[in-house]
Amino acid sequence: MKAKSGINYTLVTNFILFGLTEHLEMQPLLFATFLIIYIATLLGNLGMILLIWTVPQLHTPMYGFISSLSFLDACYSTTITPTMLVTFLVDKKTISYASCIAQYCFFAIFATTEFFLLAAMAYDRYVAICNPLLYTSVMTKRLCKGLIAGSYLWGIVNSMIHTSGLLRLSFCGSKGINHFFCDLTPLLKLACSDVSMNEMLIFIFGSLFEMSTLLIIVTSYIFIITAVLRIRSTEGRYKAFSTCASHLTAVAIFHGTILFMYFRPSSSYSLDTDKMASLFYTVIIPLLNPLIYSLRNKDVKCAVKKVFGRELGSH
Repeated sequence: MKAKSGINYTLVTNFILFGLTEHLEMQPLLFATFLIIYIATLLGNLGMILLIWTVPQLHTPMYGFISSLSFLDACYSTTITPTMLVTFLVDKKTISYASCIAQYCFFAIFATTEFFLLAAMAYDRYVAICNPLLYTSVMTKRLCKGLIAGSYLWGIVNSMIHTSGLLRLSFCGSKGINHFFCDLTPLLKLACSDVSMNEMLIFIFGSLFEMSTLLIIVTSYIFIITAVLRIRSTEGRYKAFSTCASHLTAVAIFHGTILFMYFRPSSSYSLDTDKMASLFYTVIIPLLNPLIYSLRNKDVKCAVKKVFGRELGSH
C-alpha cells in the first residue's frame, strides 16, 4: 500500500496496547487490583438489577432507570476491563484490528447511551418533584421504555458514525496504541490517511450530545430546585432533594470526567492524564454507581434488609 507521501507501507492487521504502565514490577499488583474492581463492579451492578427485579416496592420508573444504568455499567466495564487485565499478564499485548474496532464500537454505544439515560433520569426526577400528582400518569411504562430505547438508539447512531469513520481509514506503519483500550483519539493518531473528517465528527457530535443532555439535566434541576425551595418545612425540602442526591452525584462524576477528558485546552493535553481520566470513567464510575444508588437511598437499603431477612428466615 502507498500512503499520501508515496512511501510503501504494510497494512496493519493488529495493534499493540501499551497498557497503563511499562513498569513490569507493578503489573501483578495492578492485575489483582483491577480484577477485584471488575468483580465488585459486576456483583454490584448485577446485584442491583436482581434486587430491583425481585422487590415489588422497587417496581417504579426511577428504579427502572437505575436498573438500566446498572446493566449499562456492567456492559461498559466488560467491554474495557478484561482487555486491560490481559495486558498485565502477557508480554505481547496485541489486539487484532477487528477486535479493536469492535471494542471501540461497543464502548461508544454504552458511553453515549449513558449520556442520554442520565438525562432521562433527570426528567423523571423533574416530573416526580414538580408534578407529583401527575407522576404516574406522565411516567408510564410506555414512556419509560421509550426513553430507555431512545437512549440506546442514540448510542448506536453515535457509535455507527464514528466506527464507520474509523473503517474508512488506513492504518499503516506504527502499531502501538498508547492506551489500555482502543479509544478513538489514540487510533486516529495511528492513521496514515486524512482524519480531518473524523475529528470534525468528534467535535460536532461530542458537543451536540454533551451539551444537549447537560441542558436537559440543568433545566430539570433548575425547576426541581425552584419547586423544593417553595416547600415550607425543612423536612419536606430534605426529603424532596434526597431523592435527587444520588442522581446528581452520578451526573457530576460522569459529566465532570467527560468534560475534563474531551473539552480541556489542547495545551494541557497529556497522554498520562488522558489515561487516568479514561480509567476513571471506564472502570471506576461503573463501580461507583451501584454504591452511590445503594448507600444514599433508603428504599434500596430497606429492600436489601428485606431480602436478606427473608433469606435468613428461610434457613
